[in-house]
Amino acid sequence: MTKALTFTASDIGKVFAGRTIISGISFSLQSRQSLGLTGRNGSGKSTLLKILAGVLSPTSGGVTLEEGGGEIPQEERYRHIGFVAPYLQLYDEFTAMENLEFTERIRGAGKSRAELEQLLARVNLLPRKADLVRTYSSGMKQRLKYAFALVHEPPLLFLDEPTSNLDRDGIALVREIVREQKNRGIVVIATNDQEDLQLCDSLVSVERPAAGSSEER
Repeated sequence: MTKALTFTASDIGKVFAGRTIISGISFSLQSRQSLGLTGRNGSGKSTLLKILAGVLSPTSGGVTLEEGGGEIPQEERYRHIGFVAPYLQLYDEFTAMENLEFTERIRGAGKSRAELEQLLARVNLLPRKADLVRTYSSGMKQRLKYAFALVHEPPLLFLDEPTSNLDRDGIALVREIVREQKNRGIVVIATNDQEDLQLCDSLVSVERPAAGSSEER
């Protein structure tokens, strides 16, 4: 049985070059809950999501992840997190399967080749598993990123503009993945797409502070 999760953000703030990007963001999520991050372009949604996922460090505040009542150390959180974003890079000179095998080894997921093939089938890429990723369309690359994010079955999934570059079938696939994730863990989505936001239980509006606002590092 999956242990109960608690993910908490406390007074998150980020400053770049003396300019406040985000400030005072706080929330707490439990297993089987989802959160949408909304805001105008340039408001800091992606910056906040990267902080939550551990890709960036906050200037102030912090995040905690607890499983079964015990806090997971920061250096171990990557084993519990999946992350999908249009700006994440793939190895274009590797095949899809080679990319996925490499990610699986990094994650230490212990998946067999057959299980990896099942995952590629899940994102409708199995027939192209031996093709170099540089031959993929932008939508195919986006679906491959979902295979990457799910290879270790993470209880905590972060999605930045989750349906970017996808056609109707790809969008339907992503929304199914989100619903499945909500049944087993936590999902946080940064988007302004109203249909994507309808999948979220609660929303946080990310608004960039007024021009001229600053904080000391």
